[in-house]
Amino acid sequence: MSPFVTVIAFSAARRAPVALGVCLVSFTAFCLAQRAAHVSMIDLLVYRAEGATVRAGGDLYALRATAAHLPTTYPPFAALLFTPLSLLDTAPLRLLATAGNLVLLVLFVRLSLRLVSYTRARAVWWAAAAAVWCEPVWTTLRYGQVNLLLAVLVLWDLTRRHDRWAGAALGLAVAVKLTPALFVLFLLATGIVARLRDGDGSRWLRHARGAAVTFTGATLLAAAVLPYDSRRFWADMVFRASRVGHAEDTGNQSLRGVLARLLHTPDPGAYWALCAAVVALVGLAVAVAAELRGRRAGAVCACAVTALLVSPVSWTHHWVWCVPLVLLLWTEGRRAAALGTLLVFSSYTPWWVPHGMGRPEMHQGVVELALSALYACAGALFLAGRVRPYGMRGVRPSRTSRTS
Repeated sequence: MSPFVTVIAFSAARRAPVALGVCLVSFTAFCLAQRAAHVSMIDLLVYRAEGATVRAGGDLYALRATAAHLPTTYPPFAALLFTPLSLLDTAPLRLLATAGNLVLLVLFVRLSLRLVSYTRARAVWWAAAAAVWCEPVWTTLRYGQVNLLLAVLVLWDLTRRHDRWAGAALGLAVAVKLTPALFVLFLLATGIVARLRDGDGSRWLRHARGAAVTFTGATLLAAAVLPYDSRRFWADMVFRASRVGHAEDTGNQSLRGVLARLLHTPDPGAYWALCAAVVALVGLAVAVAAELRGRRAGAVCACAVTALLVSPVSWTHHWVWCVPLVLLLWTEGRRAAALGTLLVFSSYTPWWVPHGMGRPEMHQGVVELALSALYACAGALFLAGRVRPYGMRGVRPSRTSRTS
């Protein structure tokens, strides 16, 4: 080994512990800041109450938990997974949830770097040290949410090479929360387009089938254990977007939330349906085109942003997908766009405007409307910037693309 290579290797080895140390300091400061802010981890307490309701044989969707009287909003399978939470007291539960979410953040960053084909190990620690301060990540830990777990399941599935378990993690994520279902539709659409154009879309179709089978199995398991709750959710609750909260809430960073605030109405109705349909078609087209060009990272980010935009409710903490989005822009050499996106999701701007009791979001002015729509605007700009480079004309499946 030449002296030059030896020096480079020694320098890299020294920088890795520094990156890890910076990450640990950042995480420690983060935990202290959360403690000083007296975070409630209210959603974690709702999950715990759901688990207790399952153990007691109660009515899951009649539940109103915590002082805020929050309802159950996830499918019954999620409540089954939450059952062990009811065995723990609140203090150790909060500690374990915080530690678990920080570990999940590191895994999420690592998978995001794998997605964008950036392999330097120390980059995981540097990126995690910064990502923990993004508003979606901060709020995920503040509420004790499951966003990072679901994102890790999706990315773990979509960054693996094809095997018999392709789709299993994605199917589980959909069984817990329905929003990731758009990734299954993306795989299905890619397989159909590939078959029509190239005669073989079996890789994507097999992947989508694996996710569908896993979701169906998990849902049937929940139906066997919780027949009444399953029947009530799939026949009624799943169609009630209002059960989650007010559409115009400033924390709702979906198209529906933006339109509700813009039109000063609690239900944008047909306007939202039309906009969501257009964005869904464009977003899926962009994702499919990127995938068939062998650009899995662009496809996954486009699909994630589309899902967040068209969902009836996408709270700010759902936008943890800003992490791979920023990393993708950075590794593509679009440094200004990456830094601008990072600034948007680290600025906490949705909380600068009046919100809370009295529904002040129904009376926002121009500046307040702009501040409370930045996440959705950032997502829409990302998709718009991908329409031309990932245009569908002349697309052929890449023979070297990694599909699973």
